[in-house]
Amino acid sequence: MKTTNFVDELRWRGLLQDMMPGTEELLNKETVSAYIGFDPTADSLHIGSLTQIFTLIRFQKAGHKPIALIGGATGMVGDPSGKSAERNLLNEEDLNKNVAGIKKQLEKFLDFDSSENNAELVNNYDWMKNYSFINFIRDIGKHLTVSYMMAKDSVKNRLESGMSFTEFSYQLLQAYDFYYLHKNNNCKLQMGGSDQWGNITSGTELIRRKASSEAFGLTTQLIKKADGTKFGKTEGGNIWLDKTKTSPYKFYQFWINTSDVDAKNFIKVFTFLPKEEVENLISEHDKDPGKRVLQKALAKELTCHVHSEADYNAAIETSTVLFNGELKDLSALDEATFLDVFDGVPQFNISKSELESSINVLEFLSEKTQVLPSKSEARKLIQGGGISINKEKVETHELILNPSFLINNKYILIQKGKKNYFLCTVN
Repeated sequence: MKTTNFVDELRWRGLLQDMMPGTEELLNKETVSAYIGFDPTADSLHIGSLTQIFTLIRFQKAGHKPIALIGGATGMVGDPSGKSAERNLLNEEDLNKNVAGIKKQLEKFLDFDSSENNAELVNNYDWMKNYSFINFIRDIGKHLTVSYMMAKDSVKNRLESGMSFTEFSYQLLQAYDFYYLHKNNNCKLQMGGSDQWGNITSGTELIRRKASSEAFGLTTQLIKKADGTKFGKTEGGNIWLDKTKTSPYKFYQFWINTSDVDAKNFIKVFTFLPKEEVENLISEHDKDPGKRVLQKALAKELTCHVHSEADYNAAIETSTVLFNGELKDLSALDEATFLDVFDGVPQFNISKSELESSINVLEFLSEKTQVLPSKSEARKLIQGGGISINKEKVETHELILNPSFLINNKYILIQKGKKNYFLCTVN
């Protein structure tokens, strides 16, 4: 059932980039099938893919039929769009593992079961696996000229650094995907990020020349952070949608730590909250940015949508450990979550034999871990109530540490003041 106008929805969210003439009229006139492709470069998608996943969801909510294409064939080649160097080619075993992982994730987001405007999941390997190279270049290659293909930005931007014929052919393979879906699935529209415009228009051109038919293209803006850095990347790497690669806690923390400027953009791009609610949240946030109303709403919406409400609640509970948790709270965390909580804090290592022989807290802080430069500095901070071990304030400089202080039989947490944490791993 149609609940929104798709193009208007993209416009107010600041997502619409390019659209071929006639696209909006087509979408307003009839129920349309449209596809977006996801190449299986890993066995999980990351948050950089959320824009396109959510575009398909918005498309379905607007009463249209989304098609999610997994590039089992094109993934073997590698899309050169937006890339400065050639990708490493995947072997078949890794590719199949990646396809299975991405398929499982897409099935969580899109409704493939409802009878009305149900989504479709397709794999271009199914129609490419038996297509011989000779037949492909005879049937498809003759319809797009080399000069036409070289005029695309994805090619022009790589001419100096070099591009293999393998990657050059990607444009033709994606164009054929569109042609195949147009012919067999009545697909009239291809969507993607703005870096896909060249590949999309190659598909519409192939359909025009080979099928004497009309097809359309639409792209969304590439999401960047306000400081110009790439969205979705952190110092620790990608933020994955698979909880075994990026824990729900770490996922939640990524969004809760979003800057105010980015939060105003991301609340539109990465949630399904209606316009009025979004505007109210922004207004409320502007009145008191310190309350981080936008970041909290963003983190909640995404953690619940990508993972679950239970994972969101667990992330909230884990977050409180840093501020008012007790030792029992720390001990209750599994090791992966525990390490996520203290990701990025300075870490030290000591041997278990050292701890078994007992260590005075002054020696521990100044010599074994170097949290403080000297014993006198350690004594001074302890006297002022500025040192805690495992969330317990150190009351005396005569405290002796032994194996009973270990959290999960491996860690000791040191806190200096309110916000400075250090983690000691005992091997």
